[in-house]
Amino acid sequence: MPDVRIASPRGKWILLTTVLGSSMAMLDSTVVNVALPRIGSDLDADLAVLQWTVNAYMLTLAGLILLGGSLGDHYGRRKIFVIGVVWFATASLLCGLAPTSGVLVAARALQGIGGALLTPGSLALIQASFHPDDRGRAVGLWSGFGGIGAAVGPFLGGWLVDGPGWRWVFLLNVPLALLCAPIALRHVPESADGRSHGRFDVLGAALGALSLALITYALIEARQGSLVVVITAVAGLAAGVAFVRVEQRNPDPMMPLDIFASRQFTAVNLVTLCVYAAFGGFFFLTALQLQVAVGWSPLAAGTSLLPTTALMLLFSARSGALADRIGPRIPLTAGPLLCAAGMLLMLRVGPGASYAADVLPALLVLGTGMVTLVAPLTSTVLASVDTARAGLASGINNAAARAAGLIAVAALPLVAGMGPEAYLSPDAFNDAFHRAMLICAAVLVVGSAVAYATVRALPPDCRRPECLTHASITAPPLEGERAGRRIA
Repeated sequence: MPDVRIASPRGKWILLTTVLGSSMAMLDSTVVNVALPRIGSDLDADLAVLQWTVNAYMLTLAGLILLGGSLGDHYGRRKIFVIGVVWFATASLLCGLAPTSGVLVAARALQGIGGALLTPGSLALIQASFHPDDRGRAVGLWSGFGGIGAAVGPFLGGWLVDGPGWRWVFLLNVPLALLCAPIALRHVPESADGRSHGRFDVLGAALGALSLALITYALIEARQGSLVVVITAVAGLAAGVAFVRVEQRNPDPMMPLDIFASRQFTAVNLVTLCVYAAFGGFFFLTALQLQVAVGWSPLAAGTSLLPTTALMLLFSARSGALADRIGPRIPLTAGPLLCAAGMLLMLRVGPGASYAADVLPALLVLGTGMVTLVAPLTSTVLASVDTARAGLASGINNAAARAAGLIAVAALPLVAGMGPEAYLSPDAFNDAFHRAMLICAAVLVVGSAVAYATVRALPPDCRRPECLTHASITAPPLEGERAGRRIA
C-alpha cells in the first residue's frame, strides 16, 4: 500500500514534479494559439500550416494517450513519466529551433507523443504514491496548481511572443523538464500494476491515430479538391472501420467496445464531442481573430482570454457539488446553451471592438457555461460504467474530447469559408470568423439537446471525480483507476 504522506518532504517533492510535468502539457495547449500569427509571418506559412501546428500535436496526443497510460502501468509509472518529460522537452527544443514550417509540424507531432506519455502519468504517480488518507488532498492540490498553470498560459504566451519571440513558447519547456526529470528520479517512488500482462494494443493505437491523421489531412487540404484528398478521406474512413474491427476481435483492446453498451456513457461522449469540438474551434480562431481582425498584440489577445480559465479554476469544484445535488441533466443541458450564447456574443467582436463592451461579456458567458458543464460531464462519465472501469472510461472521454478539438480545427475553417491566406486579410478573416461562431453555437445546441434527451440521474453510490478543480480548455480531466470515491 502506498504510504507517502503529503506533509512529508517526499510528498512535497512528488507534488512538485507531477505539477511541473502536467503544467508542461497544459501550458502548451493554451500558449501556442496566441503565437500562431507570428509563426505564420516568420515562416511564411498559410492557414493550413497554422492548423497543422495545432493538430499535429493533438493528433498524436489523442491517438496515443490510452496507450501511454497502459505503458506506465506495465513498465513503471515513474519511468514512463520521465521518458515522457524528456521526450516532450526534446521535441519542444526542436519546435523552438525549427527552420521551416515542415520541421515545426513534425516536431509538434513528436511533442504530442511525449504528452501522451506524461499526461496520464502525472496523476497516476500521485494515486500510486500517497497514503489513501492523503490522496484526495494531493489530487486536489495537483489539479489546483495545474489549473493555475492553465490560467496563466495565454498571458505567458502573449508575453513571450511580444518579448523574446514565439520560439520561446516552446523553449520554455526545456528548463521545466530539466527541473522535473531529476526530481522525479530522486524523490518519486516507482510503481506498476502487478496485474498488467505486458500485451499492448499497438495495432489498435496505430489504426486509430492513422484514421485521425488521414481524415484531418483531407479536411485541411479539401480546398484543393484533388483526387489525393478524396483518396485520403476514403482511406481515413477505412482505417476507422479497421480500428473498430480490431478492437472487437482483440482480447485486450485499447478501447473495449462493450463499454459503449452503457447508453449513458455513449450519450455523454456524444455531448463531449459536441462541446469540445466547439471549444477547440473557438479558441483556435479567437486567438487569431483578436490579432488579425481586431488588431491587438499577442500579449493583449492572450491576456483577454484569461476570464474563461479563471472562472473554471475558481468555480468548477462548486459546480460539481451543485450537480451532485440536482443531477447532471440540467447542467449538461444548460451549460452548452450558455456556451452557445457566449459564442453568439462574439459576433460583436471585429475591427475596433472594445474589450469591456464586446469581448469580456462573451468570455464571461462562455466561461460560465464551461463551469456549468465540465464537472458534471466528468461525474457522469465515471458513474455510467462499473467501478473497475472508471479509469478506462475517463481516458476514452478525454481522448474523445481531444479528437473532437482536432477535427474542429481541421474542419471549421473549411466550413466557414476561410481561404489559405485568410488570416492575412482582416476583413476576410472577420467575416469567416463570424460564420464559424454561428457553426460552433449550433454544434453546442446539438450537444445540449443530446444531453436533455439522454442523460439521467446518477445512482447515489456512484463514483465521483477526485479532480475537482479544472481549468483546461482542451479536454475534461483524466481520472485514474483509483480516481473515484463512493458517496454513502
